[in-house]
Amino acid sequence: MFKRTARWSGERQNCKTASIFELAAYMNMRGRFSWVSLKLLHSIKSPELSRSCSGYVSRVRYLMRLKEDDEACREALKSGSFLLYNNLAPLLKSNSNIYQPAFLKASDLENILKKIGRDKNIVSESVLLGCNENGEAQFSLEVGDLDRSALEQQCGGVFVDLTKAFFMLSGPEAPIVTKGQALIRWHLTNGFCSATGQPTVRNQSGSHRICHSSGITYYPKVSNRSSVRQQMSPVVIVLVSDGSRCLLGRQATFPPGLYSALAGFCDMGETVEEALRREVAEEVGLEVETLQFSGSQHWPFPQSSFMVACHATVNPNKTQVSVDKAELEDAKWFTFKEMTEALQIKKPPRISKGESPAFWVPPSFAIANQLIQEWANQQQLTRK
Repeated sequence: MFKRTARWSGERQNCKTASIFELAAYMNMRGRFSWVSLKLLHSIKSPELSRSCSGYVSRVRYLMRLKEDDEACREALKSGSFLLYNNLAPLLKSNSNIYQPAFLKASDLENILKKIGRDKNIVSESVLLGCNENGEAQFSLEVGDLDRSALEQQCGGVFVDLTKAFFMLSGPEAPIVTKGQALIRWHLTNGFCSATGQPTVRNQSGSHRICHSSGITYYPKVSNRSSVRQQMSPVVIVLVSDGSRCLLGRQATFPPGLYSALAGFCDMGETVEEALRREVAEEVGLEVETLQFSGSQHWPFPQSSFMVACHATVNPNKTQVSVDKAELEDAKWFTFKEMTEALQIKKPPRISKGESPAFWVPPSFAIANQLIQEWANQQQLTRK
């Protein structure tokens, strides 16, 4: 849930070891509120969520590998596609007053760099963006120190200030362009450790930077209104249902017997819907069909942030769970009867020697409990 997807600077282990009860020590409230009276549980079903995408899980897990395996990422650079930026302005092509990103194949980019007299090794400075429908890795590359006009001539595009081009981008491609700029800007402004002042070093994919002097790892994260204020990485939590059962998981750091809803941090450039869909795919290998907003609460670990809670449904005919053991110790489906019994347990059950721990869920102050209670209530109504 939070092992790999946590996006924060320093003391990463705090979130991994923080229990539900440590959370209670930080707050004695649920922090539940609604957006425009969203207790009506506004239903969300975007085109991205509802469309058929049989290879989505494999692409997400491929990206996970590229983020964590430097050698695999270096190999992907040889066959990937690249979006260039010149001082954060993306390379775009215009078609009927609509801008489109001018992605370049690796071989084409190397030829262009050769023509303008630059070393092709600059490609290794690219930052991983994502993966297209064909399973091809996509990268962004800042080339502000190269000849702008020469690049535009060779690439057949124009570097355009994103503030001018944003509303003229084609809808499906706007997110990848803005994400590329955000990631490049983050790397440009996080070259030094805030604790030691020493240079930070990025991994190959650009998914994090490390200060070898202090041991602090920095991750790209979403900032709030002012860069002067503390940055925040929103946390998403989701209760997955197949219509008659719900899916819960547990980390090795959880108290014995405790299972909770799936959760993780938003990546830079993601919407809440995209983050929830990705987390479910990464952690249990399932594809979300619909999402429904439930509520939110403050999340204090490891730095102050907020948690957005949703319900999700998956195809009842496609419920085979594939647990990512790097993130979860276990995940499994629970029946309505099992969930109602677990909700009756108001405190951590005692474990007698030699007995297996009883199944229980987070206490009432946790928003995970709210999700479970709402699901149980809905199930109760449908069974009458």
